[in-house]
Amino acid sequence: MNPDRLPLLIELLKSLIAAPSFSKEESGTADLISSFLNDHGIVHNRHLNNVWAVNKYFSPEKKTLLLNSHHDTVKPNPGYTKDPFNPEVSDGKLFGLGSNDAGGALVALTGAFVSLYEHNDLPVNLVLAATAEEEISGRNGIEGLWPMLPKPDFAIVGEPTLLEAAIAEKGLMVLDCVAEGKAGHAAREEGINAIYQALPDIEWFRTFQFPKVSETLGPVRMNVTVIQAGQAHNQVPAGCNFTVDVRITDAYKMEELLDLIRQNVRCSVTPRSMRMRPSSIELTHPLAGAVLMTGSEPYGSPTTSDRGLIPVPSVKIGPGDSARSHAADEFIFVEEIEAGVKKYLEIIQNLSETL
Repeated sequence: MNPDRLPLLIELLKSLIAAPSFSKEESGTADLISSFLNDHGIVHNRHLNNVWAVNKYFSPEKKTLLLNSHHDTVKPNPGYTKDPFNPEVSDGKLFGLGSNDAGGALVALTGAFVSLYEHNDLPVNLVLAATAEEEISGRNGIEGLWPMLPKPDFAIVGEPTLLEAAIAEKGLMVLDCVAEGKAGHAAREEGINAIYQALPDIEWFRTFQFPKVSETLGPVRMNVTVIQAGQAHNQVPAGCNFTVDVRITDAYKMEELLDLIRQNVRCSVTPRSMRMRPSSIELTHPLAGAVLMTGSEPYGSPTTSDRGLIPVPSVKIGPGDSARSHAADEFIFVEEIEAGVKKYLEIIQNLSETL
């Protein structure tokens, strides 16, 4: 990477931090990314709040690598002591909302892409996609953009991983469950209490262990996270609604897991979505090989990302630390961004050996 480009990437990240970009409200940051690409003479496209570009010497005879990260953020953690929209550098740390998740990875991927944009001897085609709505798994992010992109063969998903290689990622299935009872007067012990009807199922969700365990992601995890029931202290509730967060591994298909759950509980079970599927890549895949050649350690990620919506083999890797994401006074080390650019450039170069 041209050493003169790092300050420009830091300034880009500062401008992204200063522009609020909550999911579905990313127009301002999309404008900033578009302006940055314009300033570097890069032809690009925009769909809603997604910005994408391909390398100058795109060849249909080559495989295509997608470089993807997101520019939307969650809302600030209430524990912030700093202004989340005021980018501030202190002791080598760049503070601000979205600096770590996933601004650092986004500008690092952008820096790598800009560095290689005019090269005519790349081992692969490159597609850069700065996308929206990742934090809410929205349909107008990478999923809506996908049909418009030159078909990628594999992808790097930029997220904070301490530059280690997430070769697998858990999927997410949120279940809305309803236990039914019968209303009655509490004083006369009438009716059927729906809360009591729900308790055996809730206990099952708490204690059940699925027999198949993923080598990289471990066991499936289930947590009851929301319960709603009752209207008055003296009325036996007729219904008890509760929500279950299910983190799925690559040992199960979503449909298979849903069937197993329904066979074991009495309540009705309705999935909100079947879109955020678990993902993994074989260590023998050329992209995985190119990543591991850089010295990154492979691991299974418990957190979800847009990787679950990308239907080609992928690796999640980027500067920053997932433990800082969504935390108060979020930050990324400036040196992590430089290391991220170098890592991405090395991975792309390594593909000339693994493909």
